[in-house]
Amino acid sequence: MDFSSIIQTIIIAVPGFLLAITVHEFAHGYVAFMYGDPTAKMQGRLTLNPVSHLDPFGTLALILTQMIGWAKPVPVDPRYLPNPRKDMIWISLAGPAANMIAASVLALFYHGILMSYGKSTIIGSAFLKPMVLILIMGVQINVGLGIFNLIPVPPLDGSKILAGVLSRDLAYKFEQLESYGMIILLLLIFSGAVNYLVVPPIRMIVNLLL
Repeated sequence: MDFSSIIQTIIIAVPGFLLAITVHEFAHGYVAFMYGDPTAKMQGRLTLNPVSHLDPFGTLALILTQMIGWAKPVPVDPRYLPNPRKDMIWISLAGPAANMIAASVLALFYHGILMSYGKSTIIGSAFLKPMVLILIMGVQINVGLGIFNLIPVPPLDGSKILAGVLSRDLAYKFEQLESYGMIILLLLIFSGAVNYLVVPPIRMIVNLLL
């Protein structure tokens, strides 16, 4: 892939990426706020401004892989929650769920354009073709971000969901891994293990949507 193709791919990926991280983190903050935690709002994270949610490494990973990445986690203070263990499950699920909803909406737009204009018209259009590519990429990125975050490794959402369903003793032991979470995550990524964990369900859902 030459340099111009790389730039073109990044440009096409940017709208879907910004949407993905924004709805993901906003959903976490909003559900936490609904449960009584004002932390995200007080820190300016209860916003649809994507700049507030960008994580440098997660951004780079998502752009390079077009599937796997992460945003800057929204802060949640369990002390505000009426039932911290149970509430954290729903707060953590909110981000991936928001990504699946966003991917579904983008897929609807994609099919709407496809039905309205047809493939031949889209391919020959300087306006419709980039729009369709942006929608396809947006679906891929949103599904990728949602599924990737369900991996039960800190600091991903899946770790908080797992901690919420484990017994208190097991959850406490599991949470001790948090300081090693990023190391474990990087090992999973660079070893290729993540591909076996998340790529098959990502592809399956993307194929169903598109």
